[in-house]
Amino acid sequence: MFHVEHPDEISVPAAPSSANEVFGSRVKLAEAYAVWLAGAGIERGLIGPREVDRLWERHILNSAVLGDVIDDDARVVDVGSGAGLPGIPLAIARPDLHVQLLEPLLRRTTFLKEVVEDLGLINVEVIRGRAEERESIRAAGNADVVTSRAVAPLGKLTGWSLPLVRKGGSMRALKGASVSEELVRDAREIKKFGGDSGRVEVVGQSVLAEPTQVVIIERIK
Repeated sequence: MFHVEHPDEISVPAAPSSANEVFGSRVKLAEAYAVWLAGAGIERGLIGPREVDRLWERHILNSAVLGDVIDDDARVVDVGSGAGLPGIPLAIARPDLHVQLLEPLLRRTTFLKEVVEDLGLINVEVIRGRAEERESIRAAGNADVVTSRAVAPLGKLTGWSLPLVRKGGSMRALKGASVSEELVRDAREIKKFGGDSGRVEVVGQSVLAEPTQVVIIERIK
């Protein structure tokens, strides 16, 4: 059903049982995406070879559970999508969402378009551009939710994300253990770009050994 580069040469960890809980009937799409990451993703330098053994826990499931804090039928823009994280796992787990993958580098957008076409993800659009550029704001602005993962410090990330969010919408970024400190440290920048004080939610407790931390900042002006 799916085409990947050199499929016989790619070794991918089997999907854990928790993947069925997260992706349901679409788990085969998630498995195909894992093969893309472990093959072309490594060959083209989008992820490191040491990441293969933890593709599911650290990357695919970690991204997909973000859907727990996104409303039905939302339009989502994934800033700095890279290899498609968190946007592609999110789109697989939540076919009701319309997901736009915003990425400035040609080699990455080429990869993303190939994956989206191969997996038949009709709810995903790939856009080449930088979040801060006027063309990107025209193409992807007024979103319900803007997502990101390991893109930049929170203050800078807010400046890229909130201009793409409609008033009343939010940015929802996957962050590490220091996210609460970042909220305090970058409070002035967050306010400057129209955000509220922000909050942190933890998702994926039932399927991940290390649950995902999501910082949520609403655009209030």
